[in-house]
Parts: sequence; C-alpha cells; structure tokens
Amino acid sequence: MTILTARVPDELAGMRLDQCLAEMFPDYSRSKLQTWIKAERVKIDGQILRGREKLDGGELVELDAEAEVVLTSDPEDIPLDIVYEDDSLLIINKPVGLVVHPAAGHWQGTLVNALLNHEPGLNVLPRAGIVHRLDKDTSGLLMIAKTLPAHTSLVEQLQERSINREYLALVKGWMTAGGTVDEPIGRHPTDRKRNAVRRDGKEAITHYRLEQRFKRHTLIRVKLETGRTHQIRVHMSHIHYPLVGDQVYGGRFQMPADCNPALAEAFRGFKRQALHAARLGLEHPETGEYCEWEQEMPEDMQHLIDLLAANELDQT
Repeated sequence: MTILTARVPDELAGMRLDQCLAEMFPDYSRSKLQTWIKAERVKIDGQILRGREKLDGGELVELDAEAEVVLTSDPEDIPLDIVYEDDSLLIINKPVGLVVHPAAGHWQGTLVNALLNHEPGLNVLPRAGIVHRLDKDTSGLLMIAKTLPAHTSLVEQLQERSINREYLALVKGWMTAGGTVDEPIGRHPTDRKRNAVRRDGKEAITHYRLEQRFKRHTLIRVKLETGRTHQIRVHMSHIHYPLVGDQVYGGRFQMPADCNPALAEAFRGFKRQALHAARLGLEHPETGEYCEWEQEMPEDMQHLIDLLAANELDQT
C-alpha cells in the first residue's frame, strides 16, 4: 500500500472532490481516481467523502494509490548527466534537444526512456518520477523522484511554492531594472501549440532581476513562483523582452545593428530559446535538509554572451 498525501490548493476551493483529484494527481486517469473514491481509498482530513462533494481548499488528501506499472515506454541507453543521486532523489543536467516526456512524434529518445534504462523501477511512478519539466530546447537542472514518498514530497513542495527554481535567460532589449510579471497564462485562443497571457488563465508569477546588460540585450536571472507551461517565454514576450532565439514567442528575427562578424554568425546559428535552469533548491524528501545545486550555462549560450561582451568592447 502506498499513500500519497497533498493539500488541496486554495485555487481549487469549491470544486468537487473528483475534479480536485484530477487536478492534483494528473498522472492518474479520471476513471482510476473515481474508482478509488468509490472504493473508499481516498480520505479528506481523515474522512470518506463522495466524489461529488465540494471541498473548501486546504484539506489534507490521502490517496491509497496502487503501485502499478504506469509507463509503457521502452528503456533506452541514453547518457544522463547526473548531478546528484541517492535512494530517493535524482538531479540531472538536461541537455538542449532532449525531450522530457514521450508524445506524438517523440515516442523514443526522451528523458523518460533514459530514466527507465538507468532505474527500471521508475516505471511504477507517475511519469517515471519526473515532477516538473523543461522544454526540449531549455537546458539545466531537473529533479526526479525515485520513490512514491519522494514523489509526494516534491509535488507538495511545488504546490507550496517552496522549491527554488532559478533560470538564466538572455532577452532582447535593454532592461533598466528587475521586476515581477503577475499575469495569468492559458492556452492561446487560436494556436493550441502556444500559450498566452489571458484573463481566464491560471495564475502565473515570474520574478526577474538583472545579471548583465548589453547595448541591445539583457541577461536576467528569473525565479519562478508558479510553473505554467512556457511561463518564462510567455511572460517575457508579454512585457516586450522576448528570449533570444525563441522560435515560438520571439517574433521575427532581426539581426542587431553593429554586430561584428563573429556575433552575427552566432546569432544566425542560435535557433533555440536562450534559457537555462541554473539553480534548484529543495527540501530533501528523506532527510528534510535543504539542498541546492547550481549548473553553469551550456557552451552555446555562454559563447553567445561572451561574443556580446566582446562586441561591445570592440565599439568602445
């Protein structure tokens, strides 16, 4: 028997129990969750409730989840850049170009395939233990739970917003100061592959501060308070500082004026968003100790920043 526990987020207040569970435990199907409710394998503050009863928010959910195989992906011998590993936790440095979850068009060669090869027992965990994600062309630190208790702990920390996730992003434009973007994000009204700021979206909060300024670009450090899909990319584009190389939210590419040949060549060859998950801090799911890791930018992004700095020196 494996008990998953989590607090009902305040934003789900007023929703039915079965609807709340679908939001809180998206790795299990709605039919599976409804079956567990009917089998009295779900307790709310220690009580058995019916699926249609509404919750107030803040209740403690205890879910008796079956340890069943939830993944059918094939293990593949794909190298992993392991930053830290113990019996309950795995921290990796995800390279640019690696898709995290299998999906249409990417059933093989994903991080899930690599994880199942590294640790076959992850096939009984939701999404092979992956509790958050990075876009294919975003690099950096990613956490993976190796046990169900660790998975529950990391999910709860994400819900409580206690995990420190910091990114380095190179944006177009000369920023004068840091700030916060507090704008809801939802599906784009006409393009289902994109997200957008919209009034009926989910809460999304992004904090940013300046790291290094160039004549027409700024390197910023971004801290996520929430974790919506494409959140940094959407928010930075919304405030008119899109990420360099962003093929979806960055707008039409225009070569910056006054580029030397080396910088111009680097810009033409940089075909991904300039975004790197640089710092990750969390409470260890076993010991309760606060742990933090940092990872330097990948070579292509660091090279572009070095060329921006050199280009400005050339013009002084």
